[in-house]
Amino acid sequence: LAMNPIQRPEMYIIGAQPVCSQLPGLSPGQRKLCQLYQEHMVFIGEGARSAIKECQYQFRQRRWNCSTVDNTSVFGRVMKIGSRETAFTYAVSAAGVVNAISRACREGELSSCGCSRAARPRDLPRDWLWGGCGDNVDYGYRFAKEFVDAKEREKNYARGSEEQARMLMNLQNNEAGRRAVYKLADVACKCHGVSGSCSLKTCWLQLADFRKVGDLLKEKYDSAAAMRISRKGKLELVNNRFNMPTQEDLVYVDPSPDYCLPNETTGSLGTQGRLCNKSSEGMDGCELMCCGRGYDQFKSVQVERCHCKFHWCCYVKCKKCTEIVDQYVCK
Repeated sequence: LAMNPIQRPEMYIIGAQPVCSQLPGLSPGQRKLCQLYQEHMVFIGEGARSAIKECQYQFRQRRWNCSTVDNTSVFGRVMKIGSRETAFTYAVSAAGVVNAISRACREGELSSCGCSRAARPRDLPRDWLWGGCGDNVDYGYRFAKEFVDAKEREKNYARGSEEQARMLMNLQNNEAGRRAVYKLADVACKCHGVSGSCSLKTCWLQLADFRKVGDLLKEKYDSAAAMRISRKGKLELVNNRFNMPTQEDLVYVDPSPDYCLPNETTGSLGTQGRLCNKSSEGMDGCELMCCGRGYDQFKSVQVERCHCKFHWCCYVKCKKCTEIVDQYVCK
């Protein structure tokens, strides 16, 4: 963090306590950070919402589609088992917090940070200026690490226990999520000069679109490593033929359920009633999505804009076309 909170007692506002005590799901350490950095909480919420949205997009064609099982947990009870789906949710949530806090710094929304202070890239041409107001990824990363990891770090489990394995798994996936945002942040530039001659350029550090972060984490999900806890209290590979995961990789300690039938313990909603694609052989295809139970066909009316014409100047006028299409839902 920018400064150690203990060195800034004026930030320990008594008035912040009721707000922080009402937020569900915060650990004692996170509640304390909430009291110290109350203005950050809005952006942590924003980051969580963008993470849920991205998770639902990435898994829209899978049996587990990031749906919620109950209202107490954003990602439902899937969080209770250490599956690769849980690994993804932890990573994308941590990434969402880095993203939102980094952007809030740049926009002047937080008193404890401002524009990025990242060093000028070595490969930037000499005559280009470095110093536009960039996204403060360094601060976003540090704050997210402090806040998101607090919940895991205050736990004290027996060495080599299943609980310790899950804690280490969560910390690894949190870090992978944060690093995905950090890795994809890149230099953005703007031209200056007479009538766009681009005789001068100003450049700064800019976050990648969050969809790119989601795409990268989805790739990490597909190649996630199965781990187990050793007697020494460290995660080790279940299969030694694979390479040890780096800090950018996702890990899991429990096998995933098939998500075919509703199961409260695993957080599976089942796939009954889900739309499927009859012509696809992938996970969104009716055979795999419906787990061999079969599917029902129905006709649906879809209304789309069509025959669009550009009118000078400057609007587009369209007609509405209706089409009857066949759709399929799992039995």
